Amino acid sequence: MIQKTLKWVAITFAGLIALIYAFDVDYLLKGTRVIYLTGNNTAYLSDYKYFDNRVIDPSPVAQPWAKHNDYNTIIETDELAAINKERETKAFLVIKNDSIVFEKYFDGYNESSKSNAFSMTKSITVTLLGKAIMDGKIKSLDQPVGDFFDEYKTGLGAELTVGDLASMSSGMEWSEKYYSIINITSESYFTDDLRSLILNQKIINKPGQKFRYSSGDTQLLGMVIEKATNTNLSDYLRNNFTIHMGFENEALWQLDSEESGMEKAYCCFASNAKDFARFGKLYKDNGKWNNEILLDSTFINKAINPVFDTSPYYGYGWWLYNYNGKKVFTMNGHRGQFVIVFPEEDIIIVRLGDKNMRGDDDDDDGDLYKYISGGYKLATSID
Repeated sequence: MIQKTLKWVAITFAGLIALIYAFDVDYLLKGTRVIYLTGNNTAYLSDYKYFDNRVIDPSPVAQPWAKHNDYNTIIETDELAAINKERETKAFLVIKNDSIVFEKYFDGYNESSKSNAFSMTKSITVTLLGKAIMDGKIKSLDQPVGDFFDEYKTGLGAELTVGDLASMSSGMEWSEKYYSIINITSESYFTDDLRSLILNQKIINKPGQKFRYSSGDTQLLGMVIEKATNTNLSDYLRNNFTIHMGFENEALWQLDSEESGMEKAYCCFASNAKDFARFGKLYKDNGKWNNEILLDSTFINKAINPVFDTSPYYGYGWWLYNYNGKKVFTMNGHRGQFVIVFPEEDIIIVRLGDKNMRGDDDDDDGDLYKYISGGYKLATSID
């Protein structure tokens, strides 16, 4: 009886596998292995270990952050300590005037531990767009995507610009979901051929009209940058930014597969809190690094200001907020990965962790505002 049952289980399993391949959804197998069989229900901080990655070496001339005279002498508020514990924070870092005021790591993480940035990577991809425009590889935010891909030469696709991709207003058919393996977002995460997947997505609404969050937009933007610069995104980032910005540790940019070699431009840059903070510094300092202009300040000004009046919380690749009348712009990622910048106060806050409760995009009831408030109080409690 047992043998008969095992036989039917094996037959059923083999049948399911055959159906998965027959309907070209074999990404489900990888998704199940990486997510569910590791005890998770969505992508997680260390899942980069299960994918092919392109290595971005540390800068040959590392530039460690200075430490403030009162480094780690201040104590976080009870509210911040509680939420860091409850939400399983892994790193919390506060930098003021380019000196570390406070840093704390949890659950075995340390200053060099890698964490998946998730959608904070979108801000990095948009940074590469700014550089490609600065280099003359892309004409402007208004250049048609059809100049790079024939799939966007007709219909609504002919109206699509690179700026529409950077502002998430492409009108692309896309369903952004993170907790179901059967959807386009999950398929893009586990497919071994991102380019084909993205180019098969239709433009179903007029581009450039309104913000609608879509990882597909940023992935297509990454493909445009790759084609325009004739190099992969990792090399373009290393040669133009991480080398100059003094990255202290190796970073990884997750690929769809080694054979295809396409970076997941919408997610999955793995680094650490101190090196993530460098992107905040770059934008805070209007594209200058050690008196060298790495990114055009005009582009930065556009990126950190709203594109649409109806979505004042998003610019080009960066999220926009207000804290007690103070301008704040951020890199945001799944599960609560944040680089938070107070440009006028010269403050950068980084939070990396496993859990996050979201509030409304224009409200202050989510965890992000607690990290903003807690980090700001730490930074301003000293001279």
